[in-house]
Amino acid sequence: MRWTRNATGTLLVGGALGLTLAALAYPGLLGLETVASTGDRIIAQTATGPLTEADRDFVVKVRAAGLWEYPVGQMALEKGTTNAVVTAGEHLIDGHAALDATVREIAPELGIALPNRPSPQQQGFVATLQAETGAKFDRDMANMLRVSHGQIFNTIATVRVNTKNTLVRQLADQANDTVLDHITVMEQTGLVDMDDVLFQETTPPKLPAEDMTPPPPSPGESEVVLTPPPTSSPQPSTG
Repeated sequence: MRWTRNATGTLLVGGALGLTLAALAYPGLLGLETVASTGDRIIAQTATGPLTEADRDFVVKVRAAGLWEYPVGQMALEKGTTNAVVTAGEHLIDGHAALDATVREIAPELGIALPNRPSPQQQGFVATLQAETGAKFDRDMANMLRVSHGQIFNTIATVRVNTKNTLVRQLADQANDTVLDHITVMEQTGLVDMDDVLFQETTPPKLPAEDMTPPPPSPGESEVVLTPPPTSSPQPSTG
């Protein structure tokens, strides 16, 4: 696997399915303290229950996932060469817009600062796909997104089982449905190499924490909103 940076410092990856990686598995978020624990340390008491490190990290992971997978969905609408790839793009846009709306609603109640940009690693995934066209784009998009969703699926289950916070539990329920849907539409493209995908899911890259951490928002920075498409289904409020 080859890692390079472009002129702006964005982390890029080389190889075909070498791009896939562990997009969502990283320690320490937004510069917050990281301890050697299982993530069950309570960092806040909220009106909806105690908030643990794992709860906080999960909320930020969902936000960061949308910040790179939503634009990839837009690319699929523009560059996908098959109906199945275009459909997968539609599902990415719809699903992550809905998840992002939930995350932006609950984050202030939980006292969580949300990033407005994905991690350098995730920015590299976007840059790589932006440079591709045709069948190569179709194949790499389907495999990359199948890996990233496969990785977060287990995290969702763990959070759902262990969290004592009502809002985090509701987000995990929504994320579970969305991620399963996205896994399914990626597989329905007929382009997913399952042997390679399963290998990538179980062998995450060893990158510096700063390459796998979304940058914190700047003071006064406007919040990025992932706009739902006109055809999206309304999501129930978490309130």
